[in-house]
Amino acid sequence: MIKIAGTGAALPENCVTSSSLDLIHGYDGSLAEVTGVDQRYVVDQETQIDLAKTAALAALKDAGLAISDIDTVISGCAVPYQSLPATAPLIMQHLGIVDGAASAFDVNSTCLSFLTGIEMAAGLIALGRANTVLVVASEIASRALPWSTAPETAALFGDGAGAAVITKGETPYTALMRTYPSAYDACQLGAGGTRFDYHNDPVGFDNNALFQMDGKALFRLSAAHFADFVDELLMCAGWKIGEVDVIVPHQASPHALRHMIRQLAVPREKVIDISATVGNQIAASLPITLDYARRNNRIKDGTKLLMLGTSAGVSFGGLTMEVSE
Repeated sequence: MIKIAGTGAALPENCVTSSSLDLIHGYDGSLAEVTGVDQRYVVDQETQIDLAKTAALAALKDAGLAISDIDTVISGCAVPYQSLPATAPLIMQHLGIVDGAASAFDVNSTCLSFLTGIEMAAGLIALGRANTVLVVASEIASRALPWSTAPETAALFGDGAGAAVITKGETPYTALMRTYPSAYDACQLGAGGTRFDYHNDPVGFDNNALFQMDGKALFRLSAAHFADFVDELLMCAGWKIGEVDVIVPHQASPHALRHMIRQLAVPREKVIDISATVGNQIAASLPITLDYARRNNRIKDGTKLLMLGTSAGVSFGGLTMEVSE
């Protein structure tokens, strides 16, 4: 059993509208209409670690805790700061946590990394290996986007960071993930790992250095399996969909959220949708949306919360929790 003791979020100062992107890239003014995203925030001077630190400090303030209270830092970023070392130790360093005072490591389940981080935190707390866990997801999603070949995909994304402080609680939670690797190539950023060797295959590396997404394949997979996945999650929790008070989803796109609402047959007002104003922030999307919901009094003591998302891989993930403030 766990408690979300505090949440925080950070956005870059630079807000970029879809109409300005139309002008920059020479489009006909259709990006907002095609994507449903009116604006997103894009880094200028900030780094991924700057955003992570700001979100983490906000979460600690919200929880009423000090930096010295943290004994574990989990970074859940789809795209890390660098390949090696992990991103979490650098976040720990920038927060001023002294050497040896905490452990720090990364998890990566792309857009679901924040939920995976919560599960890891819950496991450590249950085992008595941690007391106060900081879970951070920080993303610079505005890089490596396919503006020349797929502007309707590129215009979906924005930058930002979200964080949560996880402690021991009295309320049980249920988490579930299901993976469909048959669609592994439907959403990918191929270069940067070991798949393409820059020195021996620079052309292959370059050709795969931009984000690629097969939206139709992802839609088909979601249409076939997502509703059943949610049914399984709710069955594990002992809930019915009508009992859910608030749904905090990954902000994949405004169109994707409308499709989810139709699939699940839930009232639109129960779903937190900020996708038109911040875009898809990859793994940072869920904690930023969670923080937005909490700060706008959509989540209170006793709220039955359902968090849902999809990720490259392809995976569906979710978490249920009756909130205890």
